Amino acid sequence: MTAASGSTIFPAAAEICAGELAEIGAILNKSRSFNLSVYKDSCIKRRIAIRIRATRSRDVSEYCRLLRQSEQELDLLQKVLTIHVSQFFRNPSLFKKLCADVFPSLFSAALDGPTKALRLWCLGCAGGEEPYSLAILLREHFSSDLRQIATTILGTDIDAEALDTARRGEYGEDRLKDVSAELKKHYFRPHQERLRLNSEILEMVTFTQGNISRTDLYSVANLVLCRNTLIYFSRPEQEKILNGIAEILPTGGILVLGKSETLVGATRRRFSPVCTIERIYRKLG
Repeated sequence: MTAASGSTIFPAAAEICAGELAEIGAILNKSRSFNLSVYKDSCIKRRIAIRIRATRSRDVSEYCRLLRQSEQELDLLQKVLTIHVSQFFRNPSLFKKLCADVFPSLFSAALDGPTKALRLWCLGCAGGEEPYSLAILLREHFSSDLRQIATTILGTDIDAEALDTARRGEYGEDRLKDVSAELKKHYFRPHQERLRLNSEILEMVTFTQGNISRTDLYSVANLVLCRNTLIYFSRPEQEKILNGIAEILPTGGILVLGKSETLVGATRRRFSPVCTIERIYRKLG
């Protein structure tokens, strides 16, 4: 599409029709085993439009031709479709609640359990800020419990590049705006123009690549954080994911959602609220 002045007008998100979206989905599914259909159309169209403009493709058909020819563009599209930016101790009130009420009960239950183990899982962990925040919180407030309970922290994301960032544990100041000067001094050290986590925190977290939609691959956890991830998925897919989490949590296990998310459908009957303000729920028996 070309304006009267001769400048190109790139298609807006609203102009991407269902057939064009399906074509892009088929390319992604064939090339990357990436299932576009589980995401909300409005979110997906906006993010595809970003790449159409960035590549200066005249229309969706031209962009599809580029996708079929360019591995690099496939990578860039998948990245923009799955991106979500985080920071350390995002929503500090949540971490205060976890520290005051949730972790004491989880460690107590683990101490009385047969395995004396605790497994914490961050779904959609992006660059690792959330699982590392948990690690810092546990080191600061539950060091004696860590000596008694074998505690595992796992972060999972679909984006391999984000996970590489997470494993390095190096962050700009913008990601640490809710980290106190004392915690920065204790757990971070300057590294070039960034801050790098100390090895004691890096070693507490394991990162794996995985697709949140593959609920059949979930493994048992006592606490699952799935924050600001469900909002990108369709309602049926949200319910599927929440049911998958319910299946791998033991009775009394904890689910934490984002502030703009909530339980949907039949999953409301599988959890009881611990704190509705912070979106913390306990798995029912």
